[in-house]
Formats: sequence, structure tokens, C-alpha cells
Amino acid sequence: MSRFRPGRPLGVTAGALLILALGLYGPATLLGPLPPMRQILTAPAAAVPESAPPALPSAGGSAITVTGSDLPLAVAGSAGPLPMASAAKIVTALVVLDSRPLKPDGAGPTVVISSEDYRNYIDFGTSDARTVAVFPGETWTQRELLEAMILGSSNNHAETLARWAFGSAEGYLDAAGRWLHTNGLTGTDVVDATGLSDASAGTATDLAHLAGLASTNPIISDILANPASALTSRRGVNNTTSYLPEEGVTGISRSYTDAAGVCFLFSARIGDGDDAFTFSGAFIGEPDHDTLETDVLALMGSAREGVHDQPILAEGDPYALLETAWGERTAAVVGVTKSQVGWQTGARDDVQVAVEDIRTGRAGKPVGRVATTIDGETVSAPLVLEKTIRDPGPGWRLLNPVPLISALVESSR
Repeated sequence: MSRFRPGRPLGVTAGALLILALGLYGPATLLGPLPPMRQILTAPAAAVPESAPPALPSAGGSAITVTGSDLPLAVAGSAGPLPMASAAKIVTALVVLDSRPLKPDGAGPTVVISSEDYRNYIDFGTSDARTVAVFPGETWTQRELLEAMILGSSNNHAETLARWAFGSAEGYLDAAGRWLHTNGLTGTDVVDATGLSDASAGTATDLAHLAGLASTNPIISDILANPASALTSRRGVNNTTSYLPEEGVTGISRSYTDAAGVCFLFSARIGDGDDAFTFSGAFIGEPDHDTLETDVLALMGSAREGVHDQPILAEGDPYALLETAWGERTAAVVGVTKSQVGWQTGARDDVQVAVEDIRTGRAGKPVGRVATTIDGETVSAPLVLEKTIRDPGPGWRLLNPVPLISALVESSR
């Protein structure tokens, strides 16, 4: 006869529970997901830009900007609006082309010269302002009008274009005000199409941006690159824009008034091909042309020293430190050097780092990206694991259930 043992059911139950627990504990710890690495974002010290600063004069106002950007690269002299002379004609050209666009190879509609246009020609000539001759009844194409105004700095053609495109001088000024606001040129105001009025004024920063807009406009850039030597009825036009082309400078507007002094809008290029760096600039309030030449030569000299290919994000630089729950450490580092041909006058800023939840991986595995901004340009590069991180093995897994079960619960959500 067997005897009842009251402890036996309890032992069987405990054993069953232990077997059940081991049946769940083992798979949960040995096969479950690992906890992600702890991330500490960091960044290497920004390298001091290896560039000579732009040489800009302290007199008047001057500024340069990277072509295609509305952020100034350097500014000197007066920060407020100054009379801008014939730089106002570049506003006229852009406003007219915005309203009456031309095809790159097109001449555009024809404009009949009126008696008012002819009187303007006579009046401007009498006051020794720049003109290109016109006569009543002759026809000019829109492109020829633009060529006379831009290349010859013709004041009478500026007024003719403004009236033709907008019906009146007042209509043009309304349109110009809207265009300046839309393009962020809030420090600039025009009260005429020519710039002969002292009240047509702009900041050096705005005018450098204006030069950039002109240099990237397909019609204006083509007129500057292929200047006409003769216009209507083989009438000659003197090119007032060309200035120090041997230095890599493309003049856009060069003019003088007693109030404005010498004013010069330009674009410039350092290098050739894909490695070329282009920028736009403005000098306003220069005392004379000799000073302008000295200042432009100094600027281009500093550009040749300062513009080169510089690494922005260097291969191997860490942007996040990573630590596993089992004590291994690595870093998310830049996988490929990203450099930029430019005139880097400022340190990088606005560094943005994005790293995935990483548990294990081989060295070189992509784990995120880093992006930064320098001189208004954004540069980004992939982040990779600096060294291999492997599974910690069954021993650690069995002895550390809490982080593993937490990771399992988190992954099931």
C-alpha cells in the first residue's frame, strides 16, 4: 500500500513551473532581441577654415555672395542704402524680363520708337547722361533695347523699356517695388528706371544678390557673354560692362554719378570646369575708377588665395558615441569625406545627426547620416560603425534577463 505524501504534489507543481519557466526564459534570453546601443551625440571640433578672408574696401559699401545664394559671404563699409547709379538699370532689366520673358535665342517683340522716346534721348544727351541714339518711327526688338540699356548703359532705353513693358513710369515703379520685395531685396528702393536719381538706392548686400540674379538670368548672361557691337541700323554700342576679364571678372554694370560715386556690379570665377567657384559682388560709393581697379584686384587676389577644396565632413570623424548594454563601445563615424570648393569664411553650423537603433553590426555598416551647413550650403555624409559589435553570447544573455525581456516587450509593441 502506497502512502500519501503531501509534499509530492507541491514538488511536482514546482518542478512543472520550473520547467515551464526554463522553457520561456531560455528562448526569451537566448533568442530574443538585444537592447539597442545607448547613443551620445558628439561632434569633432570644427576645423578653422583654411582661407584668406575676402579683401573688401572700408569706404563706400561692398559685399560678395556665392552665386545662387542670397546669403552674403562678406560685407564691408556702409551697411545702409547708398545711391546705386546704373545698378538700377539691372533692376529694370530683371523686372521687365520677369513680366515680358524672352526665349534664350529670341529677339522678342518689336517696339516702335515714339516721339517721347526721342525727346528722352535728346534730354539725356543734353545733360551728359549716357545714351544710345534713337529716331522716331524706327523699330527695336526687346533684346536690342536690353542690349543698349545693359551694355551701353543707355538711360533713354531704360525709360523706353519701362514704359513699353508697363505702360508708364508709374506702372514700372509699382512692378519694381513688388519684384524687389518678392526677391528679398528689402534694403533697395528705385524711384526711376535709370538710377540717375539719388533716391534710387540699395545696400551692398542687396546689390551683390542683385548681381547674382543677373548673372544667372539666361538673357542677361548671354548679352554679357556675347556683347553686340551694332544694334538697329548698324548703330554701334560701346560696352560699358566689360572690366578686368583677365582676372576672371564679368562686369554687369559699371557707372558713376556725383552722388553715388563709382558703382560696379559683377560676377567672378576662380578655377575651371566642375571645380570652378563663382561669386557675385557689388562695390558702391567708390571714389574713382583707379580706386575701383585697386579694390577689384585686391579682392580677386584674396579669392585666388582663399578659394580651394576644403573637407567639411572628414572620413573617420565621430558624430555619435555608442555603448552596448554588455559594455562594448564604438562610434558612428563619417564614412566618406565630403569636401566643398569654396571660399569658406565661417565655421560650420546647424549640425544634424541621425543614427538608427543599432544592436550589432560589422565595421563600416551604414547606421545614419550627418549634415551640416557652411556659408549657406548644406553638405551631408553617411555615418558608419567604427568597429564591429557582435552578439554578447549565451552566457551574458542568460545572466541578464531584465534588459533582454525589456527589449522583447519593446519590440512587440
